[in-house]
Amino acid sequence: MPFTVVIPARFGSTRLPGKPLRDIAGKPMVQWVWEQARRSAAGRVIIATDDERIAAVASGFGAEVCMTDSQHPSGTDRLQQVASLMAFADEAIIVNVQGDEPLIPPAVIDQVAANLAANPDAGIATLCVPIRQLDELRNPNAVKVVCGRDGSALYFSRAPIPWPREAFANPSADAALPAGSWFRHVGIYAYRTRFLHQYVGWPAAPLEQLEQLEQLRALYHGVRIHVATAAETVPAGVDTEADLAAVTGLLRP
Repeated sequence: MPFTVVIPARFGSTRLPGKPLRDIAGKPMVQWVWEQARRSAAGRVIIATDDERIAAVASGFGAEVCMTDSQHPSGTDRLQQVASLMAFADEAIIVNVQGDEPLIPPAVIDQVAANLAANPDAGIATLCVPIRQLDELRNPNAVKVVCGRDGSALYFSRAPIPWPREAFANPSADAALPAGSWFRHVGIYAYRTRFLHQYVGWPAAPLEQLEQLEQLRALYHGVRIHVATAAETVPAGVDTEADLAAVTGLLRP
């Protein structure tokens, strides 16, 4: 099953400026991500950026680079431009691997691509992992997902969903949550080219604007999103200096 990985990499980040080029154990972050993606079954791995500094560094370590517009409101819009510039076929599968996930397991890249291929009625495939701690459930940076019986996403939110009434009603309750009821969304997506062309033609949805979650635009327009539990543990991405220090500690020889 052929597929392409595209890694959107923006220089501008409010919390961690220049994030793709920040050093992690002697390599820029985006190189770690690219190397992990290259270990997947992807036929091509492309770094999509609007910044010449990122393009120069990426070309220097051997990556294929696609220059994209600097005004894209989301990574999905950036992927669509790559698909258009590269003239990908309508049924081609593209996996969006975030440029701030240097520990992304190659197995989950393969998993999400295979899941989309196996679900022709889905416009998107993505992954999740169980939430077992109340502090993660309460954390707005940990996006939660609720699914139906067939694995289709019902809703994504930064809020604690579903609401654990008893756990939140009793402040002294144990911080552990029973497995199987709460899931954190893992921000890796597989799309078909034809969906990307549809997506960019839709205006931002009200729910998307409220939650600042671009996948809600797809749900708003009735697109099925297939969700599966990740085959391997997916560490959180790098958003802050503290995250960067933690990942550096893990990857330092």
